[in-house]
Amino acid sequence: MKKISSVMNNRRFSYFIILTFIVGSLLLIAVQINSAQNTKELIRNNNKLLEELRSSNHLREIDRDILGVESRIRASIATNDTTHLEGIDQKINQIENFLDSLSKDNADTEEERLIHRLSVLAMDKKTTKDKLLLRYHTLGNMDDQTSIANPRARKISNEITSITAKIYESRKIHMVDLSKKNEEMGQKARLYDISLLILLILSGSIVGYHILRQFKRQRLLIQELDVAEKKASVAAQTKENFLANMSHEIRTPLSGILGFTNLLQKRPLDETSKEFVSSIQRSGENLMAIINDILDLSKIEAGMMRITKGIFSINGLVNSVETFFVERAKEKGLAISSKIDSSIPDTLNGDATRLTQILVNLIGNAIKFTHHGNISIEIYNKHQTENEVIVGFKVSDTGIGIDKEKLSEVFERFNQGEDSTTRNYGGTGLGLSIVKSLIQLQNGDIEVMSEQGKGTTFHFYIPYAIAKEQINVVPSVNINYFKDKSNVPLKVLIVDDNAINQSLMKHLLSQWNIDYDIANNGLEAVEYLRNNDCDLVLMDIQMPQMDGYAATQKIREELKLDIPIIAMTAHALAGERERCMSRGMNEYISKPVNEDELFKLISGFGLKEGKNNQAKAKENSTVYQYIDLTYMKSISNGDKDFERTVTQQFLDKIPVHLQEMKSGYEKADFTIVKLRAHDLKSSVAIMGLLPLLEEKLNILELTNNENPISKQALEETRDILLKSLDESKLFLQSL
Repeated sequence: MKKISSVMNNRRFSYFIILTFIVGSLLLIAVQINSAQNTKELIRNNNKLLEELRSSNHLREIDRDILGVESRIRASIATNDTTHLEGIDQKINQIENFLDSLSKDNADTEEERLIHRLSVLAMDKKTTKDKLLLRYHTLGNMDDQTSIANPRARKISNEITSITAKIYESRKIHMVDLSKKNEEMGQKARLYDISLLILLILSGSIVGYHILRQFKRQRLLIQELDVAEKKASVAAQTKENFLANMSHEIRTPLSGILGFTNLLQKRPLDETSKEFVSSIQRSGENLMAIINDILDLSKIEAGMMRITKGIFSINGLVNSVETFFVERAKEKGLAISSKIDSSIPDTLNGDATRLTQILVNLIGNAIKFTHHGNISIEIYNKHQTENEVIVGFKVSDTGIGIDKEKLSEVFERFNQGEDSTTRNYGGTGLGLSIVKSLIQLQNGDIEVMSEQGKGTTFHFYIPYAIAKEQINVVPSVNINYFKDKSNVPLKVLIVDDNAINQSLMKHLLSQWNIDYDIANNGLEAVEYLRNNDCDLVLMDIQMPQMDGYAATQKIREELKLDIPIIAMTAHALAGERERCMSRGMNEYISKPVNEDELFKLISGFGLKEGKNNQAKAKENSTVYQYIDLTYMKSISNGDKDFERTVTQQFLDKIPVHLQEMKSGYEKADFTIVKLRAHDLKSSVAIMGLLPLLEEKLNILELTNNENPISKQALEETRDILLKSLDESKLFLQSL
């Protein structure tokens, strides 16, 4: 609700600013127009006032000019000199022009009458001048005393003075009116200026108030967001802790179930018990997969899924994934193959764990939904620059396919291709959603193409940095060393508070050439290492009294020991491995513990073979051409008596079986031939001869009559077995 209110307030504020701008602009335009009109009128009145001032001054000049004309007429009569009359016409014309200008646009009738009368009187002076000139030209003199002593002439002069005075007064009154009007307009202009200033101040104040108010609201919102962010951070941390605890609590007993089931499968069991144990194992693995999917989904939703980059071999990764699925594919009669573009640099920098998770999910789905045919994995170079390569992946199958209408939904959570898929094949519908999220977290993308009944192909790509130094593939660790009990045993300290986990690790390590002691918590582990030597520590994280982190810190800082410590925890959250490494541990393994993975980790710390190295080197110096003792030694665990027994049995039985098979072939008793060929498959396996003889024994086992192929197979089998008997005798002597 607060968010909606905030949005509404922001909209209202925007609308208010726009409305204020429009209204203010209109008012400013109106005030400006009125002010401009007022200024224009003021200028016009000022011009009129100037005109009136000029007219008043000119009126005085007219009065003087007319009187001057009168004086010149009198002077010409008195002196009888016509030169005094020169220029009178020009002066009278100027007076007429001025009077015409006064008369123009004059609305005052009285003033207009006076102007007209003044014009008549001026013209009368011109008439008098003309008469004098006519008399002068006619009589030869201008001695007209009537014009000088004529009372009418004086009256005219007085009238002219009176008229000009009246016009001047009228103009003066008009000037006063204009001055008052100018003053009013000036006041109005000042009023407009003040109004404009007030309007600007008022609008600025209103807008400024709302801006400050909005800033205050934003500050409050920022504070609320800060509080909400802190609450969200606390909630996320709480969720992470909850997931960590739930992961630990769920995976701990489940790891015990899977571990003991794995041990139980190695014991002699009847068929019913094997079926029950297998069901328990499959159910436990399915439950673990569901838990992992839910945890991954929760981590993605909480933003806790981290992409941890590191150096890895793309060839090695793909080969290991393919190897992982080979047996599952064989069980269903499927062929699985991979092809890697040779132009892709082998050593890349990226998250190999997440890539493995993606491939395992897609290949696992392909095997699950394919009943016959093949699974192919293709890795190609989509694009490459100097420092980066975009690696494309294509996982194809010939399975049941997906309906085209369902293709757009396969990456949605809890969604599968068909409604019946969950019933027929199981699963949660989370796998592809998690795959897409993991790919997008690494700046990649994925798409699917499928046709129902013909198969499905998933295309995805992920950009990886090219490692500066290309590394060579490191040969896999031979963990069979730990099965050979003739070697000096390793000393391992198990630190775990859970009785089930302790029991599981005891039974697990008992199968290998490893001695162990157990500490129930970190405190006991520190005290044990203070007084005893040890080759390696398997450290649980969550324990009472002192957890694995604190124990590791004390081992490193107080005891100053650099003994390898492997974190062994049921936590499955992002960053757990990095947290363990940062606290001083050397490696991390997640429960349930995978036996091979555990011993590969142990081997990876460079633990040397024991005191029997020299003797074993001498023994291993003998190279056999036919027999291969790898299988025998892997199951003997260094038991020399067992090796002597099975070798002697081989030496005793093989010649007898070989002779019986030869005699049977010569007598055409192919039943004996088939029987002895079948028996030899089991007998020669212990000495590693099956790869050499299997094809030949298969031919003999199918023989129904004499033929060149069977005869040649019999002779080759006889030659190989006779030479193998000689090598077996040498081996028996070495024991």
